[in-house]
Amino acid sequence: MNVNMFYRNGSKGLLFVAAIMLLQSCGFIKEKFGKGGKEETGVANGEVVATARKGYRQTTPAGMVMIPSGSFVMGQADEDLAATMVNMNKRVTISSFYMDDTEITNNEYRQFVTALLLDSISVLGEEEIMTKYYPDTTVWKKDFAYSNGDPMVEYYYMHPSFDTYPVVGVSWTAAKYFAEWRSNLYNDYRLKEGMFHSPNFRLPSEAEWEWAARGGRQGAKYPWGNPYTMNGKGCFLANFKPQRGNYDADGYPYTAPSNAYNPNEYGLYNMSGNVSEWTLDAYADNANTILWDMNPENDDPTEPRKVIKGGSWKDVAYYLQTGTRSYELESQRRAFIGFRCVMDNFDGRRGATGKRR
Repeated sequence: MNVNMFYRNGSKGLLFVAAIMLLQSCGFIKEKFGKGGKEETGVANGEVVATARKGYRQTTPAGMVMIPSGSFVMGQADEDLAATMVNMNKRVTISSFYMDDTEITNNEYRQFVTALLLDSISVLGEEEIMTKYYPDTTVWKKDFAYSNGDPMVEYYYMHPSFDTYPVVGVSWTAAKYFAEWRSNLYNDYRLKEGMFHSPNFRLPSEAEWEWAARGGRQGAKYPWGNPYTMNGKGCFLANFKPQRGNYDADGYPYTAPSNAYNPNEYGLYNMSGNVSEWTLDAYADNANTILWDMNPENDDPTEPRKVIKGGSWKDVAYYLQTGTRSYELESQRRAFIGFRCVMDNFDGRRGATGKRR
């Protein structure tokens, strides 16, 4: 190599290094290939200076409404006609959360079953999926002796006429698994989009369900507030058994679409009637004496009885009351029990007087 070539190549190298240093000093390299701008490390000059991480805001999931935090007197809102003594009044406080504005529909639940058959059959097996998570359509026949439920058995879950009707024949165990699948689906998408992990979907606790059902009305007997099941025009306000043997008097002989009738003050449909709803809580006669008064929840895994709330299309008005408690075994599937999901609200927890989204 001659001397001229050496100096020529050396000069080019020095110019390249100088250019790189100049670009770095201007922030070009950081902006194009790094994070750019002023990076918050949390510690500077020997002091903790960390502030809130930027870019996070919990958004309302599709089909849900925000339920504000608040305090209310949980329990019976009218006379305990059956003298059960299992729902004495107790003041509790509930943190803010999101809740499905309707019960989970047939069409929504079918997305879950289809996903299991496509993606999880090698793990769970077809038999487990069909026996444990697929709705038991025969409940329309088994739950009611000497009744012609054959048309409902054949058409209710799969026919498009019932797409927006609440799914039934689903156990508490299956409802919980649906919430887990929904959480994974939601957070997998958020991860791909570079967003923060969201709180998971789950079943509501009994206290959360009752707080949401009352719609911010203290002592409300029903979600619509007044103590009657009919409005001033003589129209029934929910889908239940309003008269002896006359299931059709409220407009629907069996279930109704999940968004039928008027919503309560929080924007929730059919919190009373249509189908009873699974809650997260294990059932206990003395629940009000053993549970804490801040976000109470009875999570006893050894108790197979789970609380159901709200009453259904086949129940009399007593079971529609916000404070009435009932239960079913977690493995049982019924033609009158469905569910809806909730999600914790961690972003800007507000009281009952706070602005709703």
